[in-house]
Amino acid sequence: MAASAKQVAVRLLARREHSAEEIRQKLAKREFDDKEIATAVLELQQGDWQSDERFAEAYIRGRRLKGFGPVRIASELRERGVDEEIANRYLYADAGIWLQTLEQEYQKKYHGTEFENYQEKAKRMRFLQYRGFSIDQINEVIN
Repeated sequence: MAASAKQVAVRLLARREHSAEEIRQKLAKREFDDKEIATAVLELQQGDWQSDERFAEAYIRGRRLKGFGPVRIASELRERGVDEEIANRYLYADAGIWLQTLEQEYQKKYHGTEFENYQEKAKRMRFLQYRGFSIDQINEVIN
């Protein structure tokens, strides 16, 4: 007996939080029709099984603990179909946490050593930008 779209989605959510868009994409890959996918996602949201807010909160926490900054995380959430307003609410709830995360990443990578020239400083700044921190945040920590 074939599983319904809702059953598959519940199994996905049992493993970890997913955004509504991620669920739609995964169900589409399993060749469920659009109407069944839409119905399943709506039922899961109404039953509070799926929440983009809960997903955003968990995703941000996990990525921050891995040393990524708000710029990169915001981009990743956009790719996963999370509304920008929801993402911003959780990303910027505590702005001080990002400087702390940035300082930890900087210390982990460079062990408190001073940069010797402009090229080394630029290299460090590029690394931190890649990790998802803004230029203002980087300047505050490096200088």
